[in-house]
Order: sequence, then C-alpha cells, then structure tokens
Amino acid sequence: MPVSEAGSDHKQRASLSPQPHRRAPRLAAGRARALGLPTRGTTNANRLRRVDRWLVATQAPRIRDSPRPLVVDLGYGSSAVTTLELVDRLSPEVDRLEVVGLEIDPERVAAVEADRDPPRVDFRVGGFELAGLQPVLVRAFNVLRQYDEVSAARAWETMCAALAPGGVLVEGTCDEWGRRSAWVALDADGPLTLTLSARVSDIATPSDLAERLPKALIHHNVPGQPVHEFLRAFDAAWAAAAGLSTFGPRQRWVAAVEALAAQGWPMVGSTRRWRHGEVTVRWSAVAPI
Repeated sequence: MPVSEAGSDHKQRASLSPQPHRRAPRLAAGRARALGLPTRGTTNANRLRRVDRWLVATQAPRIRDSPRPLVVDLGYGSSAVTTLELVDRLSPEVDRLEVVGLEIDPERVAAVEADRDPPRVDFRVGGFELAGLQPVLVRAFNVLRQYDEVSAARAWETMCAALAPGGVLVEGTCDEWGRRSAWVALDADGPLTLTLSARVSDIATPSDLAERLPKALIHHNVPGQPVHEFLRAFDAAWAAAAGLSTFGPRQRWVAAVEALAAQGWPMVGSTRRWRHGEVTVRWSAVAPI
C-alpha cells in the first residue's frame, strides 16, 4: 500500500561507492576549489516547476524545522530564473528561508549580481563541495548528465557529506521545457526514493521517461534489472487503464499508479500527488543489482 512519507530503507540500498578495484575519475577542481565541471547553462522559466512543486509538498516541513532553513540550488546555469522561482515557491511555506545559488563558472555568478538579496537569496562560486555550506536541502538538476556513473556516484557522496544533519539532496534531470523529469532524494546514508514526473498528455507510455533516469539507473534499464521491471510493470498498468483515457490522461495515470501499488510496488505519496503526473517509489525497489 502507498505510504504518506518517504522513510529510510537503508538496509536494502545499493552502495554508492565504486568497487575497490576501479579507480573513479577525479572530479575536476575549478576556481575557488569548486568541484565539478561547468554545465551548458541552458535553462527556461518554469523548467523546474515539477520538482519545485514536489519540494513544497514533501520537503517544506523539513526546511521549516531546521535551525537554519538554508537551501542550495546547485548549477543554476546562465540565468538565475529557476533559483528565483525556487525562492518564490518556498518562501510562503518557510519563514527565514535562505537560498544560495551555486555555479562553478565565476562569470555566471557575476552575471546575476543584480538578483542578489542576501540573506534571502545569494549567489556564489561553488560545486559539489557546496562552497563550504551546510544546507538542509540541495536541489541539483541537470548537473550530472555529463559524468559517467562512477563519477556521478562520487558527486552524490560529496554533496551528501556536506548536508546539515537531517538534510536531503534532490538530484535529477528534465527536458528543456520541464515536461519530463526524474529525480532521486538522498540523505547522508544514500538514496531514499525515485520520482518520475511528466506532462502526461505528452507521453505515449510511462517508460518514455526512461531517458530522464538519473545516471545511477539509466544504464541499468535492461532486462533483469529492477528499474526495467518497474517501468515494464508501469507500462502494463498504463495499457490496462486505457479505458480511462476518455476521462483524461491524468485519470489514466492515477489508475496505473494505483495498480502498481496493488501489485506491491512500494509507492510513496497519495492520489493527491499522482494527479500531478507524479509517481514516487522507494529506491530499494529500483536500485541496481
């Protein structure tokens, strides 16, 4: 049955660490000892609205209850628009909110000087080391696509090690317009959940979202791997709910997710979230084997 909160399931998590006999590529060190490589920097207004909506619904209490409600937006790109949107979406829910946008490219930081309004919103040079900050939440979107799986795992470890006690990293990817997204929520012990989110009217099957899977999963979407089985089951439930298409794609999506929950997939959340074209499953159900 679905549950209302994302809980820890540490015993069943796959290890993030590379195997001892493999040497992971070193994360490049930029200026100010920032770890990582610059992204393309492309962004669009509302591109991250899906993950932001999920953050407000599921993570605002965590931020609100923190001694310092500090949020880091890592790799905001050539424009501050998505960072400022994050501030606007979280501010009504969190008093004393602080959001710091980090970019490894100093020129991008200089370009958004006019948008600074510390402590409410600030911009600094930084990478996976989080510029020495200890945020309760990190949103890192579209920053790991250029890395191989081992380097991406090391970036996860670096960011999670810098979190404040009880903090969460939300790392994911989306298309240029934010219509297809996937993200993982992690704490200091590793991944907790995988979330898929889509403008449901724009997909033919749920597995269309496979191209947005995080680096830890995208190369494991093959027969015999749990994430492949999850997407296969989702497609089958979607096909079985085809009769609900007359009521709209969202109703069909909700019915498919309900069918997955009935089959025993450990879903997180409720119909209220699913109506937004979301589905969240515990990491232990999709982790590579």
